[in-house]
Amino acid sequence: MQSAPHHRSRSRRAAAAALAAGALAASLLSGGTAATASPFPEPRASALPSPPGGRNVKVLVFHASATEESPTVDAGIEAIESIGLTGPADQRFKTVATDDASVFTSEKRLGTFNAVVFLTGGGDVLDPEQEAGLEAYLKAGGGFLGIHDAARTEPYSDWFTGLIGARPANASPAAVQRATVEIPDRSHPATKGLPLEWKRPDKWFNWATNPTGKVHTVAKVRETSYQPGTGANGVDHPVSWCRDYSGGRSFYTGMGGTVESFAETDFRDHLRGALLWTTRLSRADCKATIDANYSAVRVTQPNQPGQQDQIGEPHGLVVAPDGRVLYIGRGGGTNDAPVVTDWNNPDIGKGTGQIHVYDPATKKVTLAGALTVFGNKGGGDELVKVEEGLLGIELDPGFESNGWVYLHYTPHSGLDRDKQVAERRVSRFTLDRATNKLDLASEKVLLKWPVQVHSCCHAGGGMAWDSKGNLYIATGDNNSSGFSDGYSGNNPQPNYKGLSFADARRTAGNTHNLNGKILRIHPEPDGTYTLPEGNLFTGKEQDEGGGKTRGEIYVMGVRNPARISVDKKTDILYAGWVGPDAGAPSTTWGPAKYDTFAAITKAGNHGWPFCMGNKQPYRDRNLPDPAKPLGWYDCDAPKNESPNNDGLVNLPPVTGNTIWYSPQGGAPDFPRDAAGVPSYKNEEATYLLPWLKGGGQATMDGPVYRYDAAHAGAGAWPEYWDGKWFVGDFYDADNPRHAVLTDPKTVGKGGLPVTAESLKKIIPVGQGGIRNLMDWKFAPDGSLYVLDYGRGFFTSDSQSALWRVTYTGGAATPAAKDLARKAAQ
Repeated sequence: MQSAPHHRSRSRRAAAAALAAGALAASLLSGGTAATASPFPEPRASALPSPPGGRNVKVLVFHASATEESPTVDAGIEAIESIGLTGPADQRFKTVATDDASVFTSEKRLGTFNAVVFLTGGGDVLDPEQEAGLEAYLKAGGGFLGIHDAARTEPYSDWFTGLIGARPANASPAAVQRATVEIPDRSHPATKGLPLEWKRPDKWFNWATNPTGKVHTVAKVRETSYQPGTGANGVDHPVSWCRDYSGGRSFYTGMGGTVESFAETDFRDHLRGALLWTTRLSRADCKATIDANYSAVRVTQPNQPGQQDQIGEPHGLVVAPDGRVLYIGRGGGTNDAPVVTDWNNPDIGKGTGQIHVYDPATKKVTLAGALTVFGNKGGGDELVKVEEGLLGIELDPGFESNGWVYLHYTPHSGLDRDKQVAERRVSRFTLDRATNKLDLASEKVLLKWPVQVHSCCHAGGGMAWDSKGNLYIATGDNNSSGFSDGYSGNNPQPNYKGLSFADARRTAGNTHNLNGKILRIHPEPDGTYTLPEGNLFTGKEQDEGGGKTRGEIYVMGVRNPARISVDKKTDILYAGWVGPDAGAPSTTWGPAKYDTFAAITKAGNHGWPFCMGNKQPYRDRNLPDPAKPLGWYDCDAPKNESPNNDGLVNLPPVTGNTIWYSPQGGAPDFPRDAAGVPSYKNEEATYLLPWLKGGGQATMDGPVYRYDAAHAGAGAWPEYWDGKWFVGDFYDADNPRHAVLTDPKTVGKGGLPVTAESLKKIIPVGQGGIRNLMDWKFAPDGSLYVLDYGRGFFTSDSQSALWRVTYTGGAATPAAKDLARKAAQ
């Protein structure tokens, strides 16, 4: 065993204890702020090797304390010694333990250590010269690992506060409690082998100042899994983190507050990974979640007065393999453009859906083309405004050779003004890739279907490809919920010339209707399509007499899936859709408005308008009196008994969704009665995803990021984000703008995300930021493009813009040339 005698330095400890006496010091030791700091000298010119240590890796464990030594010290030393003596031969190291602080003023001795571990207790354990020596050690490229009570060490020192990253709050629970630790970093050697949800007992500090955004968090403790007390940090409670600091590397874990911790296999693996990085035996990225390492730049200029030369009414984007960004304008004009709302006028709702191209090589925008759409009626109530128009864009998988562009839109030429019905279509066009001009005469109509447009809204529009060349098309429910008080949207009564416009059972809940669905087709080179196997229906089912299904349907029961995406690695479909308008749950009618995200692994029914969230049912209503509540829907065996339904009565069972949120909070759930019906009482709600909240709500599903080292550009987001799903909302208040991690064992089965990280300072919100997120996609070079809708509905304005968000943090550390053992690269 390579360890030094455990000196006790009685005189230094007594002096430090005397210094710590009094109310001020007591406050400092529990995380308070010093009124004055000790005058520490600047580090002198150092004779330390740079970087310290070498191939014969050594770790110094320093365990001094100004108070009674923690009972964890011996257990911690033994654990670190054991870690160094086990594992792969090229990862082993020697351990030296001491409580003699003079080691930090002995450059000859200190320079032999690759990393220093602080197993210290609270208080001032270094004099000014010794702290200057530790600072010089870091500046030379040394590594530091602090464990639990190390956060209470050197309370007078701002530099040491920065080294640790945070100080414990005055109010932290003293008892050992079992809690769930979330592991957002699946790449760092300290966490990549740990469970996604790590359940373990420990003492859990609260932090006086939350370090999120200034350090790179690798582990968080879930406060809902234990009692954090009055000093709680809330939904974002880091417990282990790292960062490059003062020329070296710093890792801190708030775990390790009990003797038993050091006997845990997983905790030892956590320490092993931290030591691999701090000793320079391996590289790791400890910059990926530091806010300052990202840059958001607006890449389009405001339009010229009276024009839409840079951008239309923003509605979607796609990035070509060569990095060009194609983005669409739905149909709203400039603020002063005429708007026709009179159905007797042949130009009712006539608008222009533009396709613009931004070329990052030239930083110029080209108006590629424009379609005449039905989609410009301005604002107003749901019987005036319209959300049709140019709704979605995708590029053919062979775009680099064929230039094919798919557009999802509502042509004005297909409008029936008498019946107030329009035609929705998905067409293929050809782009001249040399001139960035769209050949409008090249249109091939793949698919078209009718939509009622007497009432607004919820048009959907997103499209995405899977690896088999199947095209997913998200279509909106296109019905009003205003005639059901914002709940189910199942009122069969209102109609226009015999066509219901407030009964989503006619559309989203109808197996014979293409609205309120995610369709899946396989486009063919001649402009037709075939149906892939595995859709929800074949179209040839003989159930209930036959002729009651459409084979294009992959997912039914979605309301307004404006954005969908497919993970390139797994082919999992991700979607988000907007809910109805009820601001609170009703014990009569059911849940409040739930905006929803779902990870979808197979064809299914996702509930609307019968059930939402985790299979929470609505109340049925029907003629002759739709105001009278009937029975609750059965989510496991829903029946569509609407007089407006021409599809199957007996529907597929409802699949639970991944994320849902209301104005009250994220993933509300309620106690259920013997029949499985939730109470829907606000005071009885449990919020399963407390990190998110809504209000005004409009989901904007984002991509799953996949890091591609072969094509990563200078601004590529780092590998840390690989496999994380980006979920956002049109609004920037308390609404989600997060990267979430799902459990492969439960994804697609209604399993909740295991952890989430806010992106609101990386993709900035608020004044001068991206206020109204309309779409977001990663480019092949790993940078992120974000479309900001602007500040005026149904138009484009000076804030409508395309942004690019890049990572500026640099490569993993230490540099490959500085690894202690080059073979470990």
